[in-house]
Amino acid sequence: MEEKVGNGNTIKRFGFWKWAVASFFFRLILSYFSENLNLSARPEVTTPLTSLRRLAEGYWLKHLEMSPYSGSMYHGSPLLLPILGPLTVKKIYGQPSQVLCCLVSAVADLLAAFLIRETGHRLVAAHTHHFTSLGILKRIDFLPSGDIAALAYLWNPFTVVSCIGFNTTPIENLFIILSIYGSSAGLAPLSAFGWVIASHLSLYPLILVIPIILILGFGLDAPPRKLFVNLHSDESDQAILLSPYSKRTRNTIFCWRKVTLFFVWAFIWMSYVLTLCSLSMKEHGGLYEMLRRTYGFILTANDLSPNIGVLWYFFAEVFEFFREFFLMVFHANILFMVLPLALRLNHRPCFLAFVYIAISSMLKSYPSVGDAALYLSLLALFVNELAEMQYSFFLFCGYAGVFLLSPVMHNLWIWRGTGNANFYYATSMAYACFQIVLIVEALSTMLNYDRKIKKLCSAAKDSKPELSQESCGDIKQQ
Repeated sequence: MEEKVGNGNTIKRFGFWKWAVASFFFRLILSYFSENLNLSARPEVTTPLTSLRRLAEGYWLKHLEMSPYSGSMYHGSPLLLPILGPLTVKKIYGQPSQVLCCLVSAVADLLAAFLIRETGHRLVAAHTHHFTSLGILKRIDFLPSGDIAALAYLWNPFTVVSCIGFNTTPIENLFIILSIYGSSAGLAPLSAFGWVIASHLSLYPLILVIPIILILGFGLDAPPRKLFVNLHSDESDQAILLSPYSKRTRNTIFCWRKVTLFFVWAFIWMSYVLTLCSLSMKEHGGLYEMLRRTYGFILTANDLSPNIGVLWYFFAEVFEFFREFFLMVFHANILFMVLPLALRLNHRPCFLAFVYIAISSMLKSYPSVGDAALYLSLLALFVNELAEMQYSFFLFCGYAGVFLLSPVMHNLWIWRGTGNANFYYATSMAYACFQIVLIVEALSTMLNYDRKIKKLCSAAKDSKPELSQESCGDIKQQ
């Protein structure tokens, strides 16, 4: 099925909703077997921050008028306790708690996929508009990146196991996607709400404030702004500024009003969230106790239980004297990449958001496969730009091999005793290497795509006839 978008261009469409509904019921069917699958005990699926079993423990402590952070079980937001806590311990209409929690996660996945789809449609529309403005678009069949990315998110095995894995990762991913969608739609309050809640739940989405500001200020992804500026400078007559061609340079003007509105709403939402947390923890140490047990737990990486990240084994082996130094090094690695990437990819803020999420997923203290599901679906938003990306099949086989070997190595080490920690950590290191290759290849392919656009613009500029003085006079009179 194809849909015309103007200028003779078409976008291929797929039957999105039937596949989306099928994925929803597929999750519900698997939820009835969640106890047998026991995915909630897998270190690749759940983490100390996202486990609903730990949330159930915190809910019972809160119910007994104790601090939910007593002991070392729960380290999530206190706002999740009254929302998800009852679902973990009660049966509603005879259904076990696992089914109810999976139902909430399935709804979150469906909403996230819908937001990804809408964001993809806006990216394709912006892509078409910018190419038309530059005069290099003749007839191109665009792939529906929104539909592809949404279906990739819904049917990704990582997303499915996260949904039935009894954790809060689908909810965190929903708010991250909500912040990106809100900014792409120009809805500053919605974007601020998603960003504040996502940062409150997992801290790392704080760095997404940069791509959100760029989207609200300049708009969605576009070719390098220098091309639009050069195109405008070539029109020496001032009357051209008043013509329809002046629309070509509108993405070079920064919109401060939307950015200011975003920060105002972010302050309002953040104040509201912190006030609710303070009231919830009023009798159990207050806001400081919450910050220390949640964000402090993330930054200090105190829980060294095995996961698919690279920090747990390193800090299990490092001398205690050097622990704080290496903690700063690992967390600073994320911050060191923020500014250079923002300067280089300021004209592609949505792609910048994907890079930030992928880097933080690789270097965060407690990663899971749900993090990979998020950035892989965002990568699919740029299927038109990354069509020439190399090593795609190699990366696919690498991701599949790592997540097939990871449970095997974990079983050999923990249960059979025929292996050791190096067996499992080897898969974590391989996973990190494949993520590095993915990020580097995606970046290089996108930069090569921008270079091709520059060459096309140069060719179009050379072949375009110059306006005569008489035509310029006519434009002035109009």
